[in-house]
Amino acid sequence: MNNQPENFVGIDVGASTTKAIIINADKEILVYSVNNTGADYGAAAEKAFANACRQAGTKGSDRYLVMATGYGKRNVPRADDTKTEISCHARGAFHYFPKDHTLIDIGGQDNKIVKTDRSGKRVNFKMNRKCAAGTGAFLEEIAYRLDIKMDKLNQLAEKAQHDVHIGSYCTVFAATEILARIREGAKVEDIVKGIFGSVVKRVLEMDTMDGNVVMTGGVVAYNPFLVSMFEEKIGRKIFVPPHPQFTGALGAALYSLESKGGINA
Repeated sequence: MNNQPENFVGIDVGASTTKAIIINADKEILVYSVNNTGADYGAAAEKAFANACRQAGTKGSDRYLVMATGYGKRNVPRADDTKTEISCHARGAFHYFPKDHTLIDIGGQDNKIVKTDRSGKRVNFKMNRKCAAGTGAFLEEIAYRLDIKMDKLNQLAEKAQHDVHIGSYCTVFAATEILARIREGAKVEDIVKGIFGSVVKRVLEMDTMDGNVVMTGGVVAYNPFLVSMFEEKIGRKIFVPPHPQFTGALGAALYSLESKGGINA
């Protein structure tokens, strides 16, 4: 009887959302799933895995391998192995853009800048760990204070007619600035674009944007106008994979396939 795995699963347990992706031996994406992480990382991972398996029609037999990554990777009960989120994001991005590049990943709680060479080897990385400045959590809090749904931010920013400067990265100070701009008569769409500009500025201060630039993450997936603002700032095209929110999960699945269970975290 052939007990070799047929499907390879990557589960990325982030601080905000948990993503699961299933690929086959030909590196084809079969399904992907995302749900909120919440306070129980293990439960979030199980939910993402179950949703993905249900979509794929698999029944959770022993014919798959699971690689976990992300903030809560150690809490994934089904994981055959784990891999760092930096490695998985770099691997997932390189799958679509097999050339040397600078990867910008804007996540729910942190930002990552990862540089890879032409073979896909990671040569350097930086992370914004000190606070949530410039991350999804930052945008979420600002949206809450403006009483705007998160999925409306991109649409509003696209409609902006004027540049409104928001200098603060801290959510509390940014909120104070926003109140001042409202008193001055600034329109909401111009303020939202100013918030996007604050994110751009924060990320670009983290490191240099050498060579080709790739952007991933949930913030990028739901706010493509942010990519346009980055492109305008650096003066060149930015590459975005088909499913930017699942880049880390895809990288984990690819590592699972390539290792056949024999890779160390």
